[in-house]
Amino acid sequence: MDLRLAPNAIAMTSKEFLAWSTDVMAQLMRASGTKKAIDKISAPIWSWALRNANYPLHFGIACCALEMAAASAPRFDAERLGMIYRSSPRQTDVLLVNGWVTTKLRPDLRRLYEQMAEPRWVVAMGECAISGGPWYDSYNTIQGVDTFIPVDVYIPGCPPRPEAMIDGFMKLHKKIHKEMKGTFLED
Repeated sequence: MDLRLAPNAIAMTSKEFLAWSTDVMAQLMRASGTKKAIDKISAPIWSWALRNANYPLHFGIACCALEMAAASAPRFDAERLGMIYRSSPRQTDVLLVNGWVTTKLRPDLRRLYEQMAEPRWVVAMGECAISGGPWYDSYNTIQGVDTFIPVDVYIPGCPPRPEAMIDGFMKLHKKIHKEMKGTFLED
């Protein structure tokens, strides 16, 4: 868009004006180099905030859910690492899937993933979520969550210990730190 006001600026709706002004500001920021400066300053802060405030959606289906609960208990205290479980997908940024996924459950799990706001990550915990577990050759079991949603971190084990779950989230923290997104997430 042109940086000048259009002749029909008075006739713009509020949505049109917001879209026009956002585009104008983005062009000015890119042209002046301000975008790079703000990104350089805000990227470490943004990365730190994303790493230290993970809100996983607790989606425990089988025995891995017990280990997930144990990781939140006082002995391991996963909350000290910023892992605070939420029940609504709109309040989470990590989908923690554990247990076997059936063909009947797959569309609901995909819907939960799509309801989560960006940026979002998926952690597959346990052999059942990773590859179907002991029921890998069952007609009704999905052979891995990664067949229908992208998985960022795999936590192997049957069931994985709470230490492994915490280690998996530390690997997710490293992945988020490497991305180092700034204020302007879109180019």
